[in-house]
Amino acid sequence: MRVGVSLRTAYAVEDVRVGARWLVERAAAARAADLDCLLVGDHHGVPVPYYQNTPLLGRLLAEWGDKPFGALFLLPLWPPVLLAEQVGTLASLAPGRFILPCAVGGGAEQFASMGVELAGRGARFEAGLDIVRRLLAGETVEVDGPYRVGPTRIAPVPPEPVEVWIGATAAKPIDRAARLGDGYLADANLTPSEAVEVLERYRTACAEHGRTPTAVAIRRDIHVGADAEDAARVARPVVDAGYRGFDPSACTYGSIEQVAERFAGLAAAGYTDVIVRHLAEDQGEVLRSFERLAEVRRLVADL
Repeated sequence: MRVGVSLRTAYAVEDVRVGARWLVERAAAARAADLDCLLVGDHHGVPVPYYQNTPLLGRLLAEWGDKPFGALFLLPLWPPVLLAEQVGTLASLAPGRFILPCAVGGGAEQFASMGVELAGRGARFEAGLDIVRRLLAGETVEVDGPYRVGPTRIAPVPPEPVEVWIGATAAKPIDRAARLGDGYLADANLTPSEAVEVLERYRTACAEHGRTPTAVAIRRDIHVGADAEDAARVARPVVDAGYRGFDPSACTYGSIEQVAERFAGLAAAGYTDVIVRHLAEDQGEVLRSFERLAEVRRLVADL
């Protein structure tokens, strides 16, 4: 099993440079922990500081090594040529393979802020993904709906094929993920039993489409404490306060051995990757959790 990180990119700070510094420190901590990939997210029209994925990732690669990296894109919100150009440039900045997690996105306010209709986003997702893939492969693309493009060719293109992970939970999006994605990314808010259920649905859809995924990943929001009591001290107040509306069982916290045991359960279910995000607000607690996460990764690496 591989263990990667999706860095939290929104911080309610008075000085926006503080949040940016925290991100740089967390990227460096992820490298020191020898994590397997570094990812950042995508959201728009946010009233608190939300550090946007493409410039942010370009800066964080200075702290990263030669392992895979990438950025989530909510495809219906992006002009596909612009998105492909951003990915092509980012992929050329570091030696690791580029991972492209993508999703249809949601939220009427977010779509309105970008001038995009919420209705029809599934069709826009599929059309946009096809254009992006063709451009990143070096093709000249010309299409006339739902995006009007062309004839267009971009450069630079990634030096090796981009790996597309599609996030989904409901039946139709899971089928889309199996049909179109190289890999799959399950949501952070799934309880342990729900994580098994969606994985079974995804496996069934892959079999129906004759597809073998390159990665089957799930995001888990975590804290690794010095021991179980220390982990509860940090994480339980966050979880008990209704963290992101999650069922508490969707969050993972405990000692090194306890977190490794939870990850081992996911590996046994069939997940190949856990992508973590930290529960703690305090930067010092997050960095200490990263240090312990290195041992968690070592314990589950051979699963």
